[in-house]
Amino acid sequence: MTERRTSAEGGMETSYGFRQVAEGEKQVLVNDVFHKVAKRYDIMNDIMSAGLHRAWKDAAVASLNPRRSPDYHVLDVAGGTGDIAFRIVEASGRQARATVLDINGSMLAVGADRAAKKGLSANLEFVEANAEDLPFDDGSFDAYTIAFGIRNVPRIPVALAEAHRVLKRGGRLLVLEFSEVEMPLLDRFYDTWSFKAIPQFGRMITGEAEPYQYLVESIRKFPNQEDFAAMIRDAGFSRVTYTNYTGGIAALHSGWKL
Repeated sequence: MTERRTSAEGGMETSYGFRQVAEGEKQVLVNDVFHKVAKRYDIMNDIMSAGLHRAWKDAAVASLNPRRSPDYHVLDVAGGTGDIAFRIVEASGRQARATVLDINGSMLAVGADRAAKKGLSANLEFVEANAEDLPFDDGSFDAYTIAFGIRNVPRIPVALAEAHRVLKRGGRLLVLEFSEVEMPLLDRFYDTWSFKAIPQFGRMITGEAEPYQYLVESIRKFPNQEDFAAMIRDAGFSRVTYTNYTGGIAALHSGWKL
């Protein structure tokens, strides 16, 4: 059921879940997944994490502690539906600005609609672009966040280098991602839940099981906490740390551009 994780040296660029695909093919396949699940994405996040993703995201934004200033500008990558960006803006007293970037237009459309309903549109902009080739100048942002999205990026080292480039000196990177469970028994339960239950819930709620099969497989292929921390350091970040949530089901990685 489990599959060997990729290492700090790479491997995610040709890994579509447990399948090996040709270089350049993964992005097309991942885009198709998120076009299919966009409208039900947040509902399925509740099911996939038993609602815990909300607490993990709240903890990530609390760690970021965004400034209450209109000069504070965050880039939230792979954040199409707005979940993290909304939290950041609210935590800043609706002072900070957030740019939500996603490669998938369907996800961005959901996020823009949600932002309008929450009255947050003035603080947000939505940009369709690739995390591996950010359309921003060097040193543009105070913080870069990405939640449950980095494992879907084919060339993760390229995306991390781009994150470093667009951050201001003193800027912070925060990556929230599913990780390697480190608690005995919990790992067995989590495997059973992931592989047996989640794809079936996906079929019932969205009519599609395959996208969720990919998502749970991609979690198992993603580098573990130490390997991913090494990748962040290799991209030039300093003071790199991580915090496990719920026994390592998720982890929050932090790095600074100093």
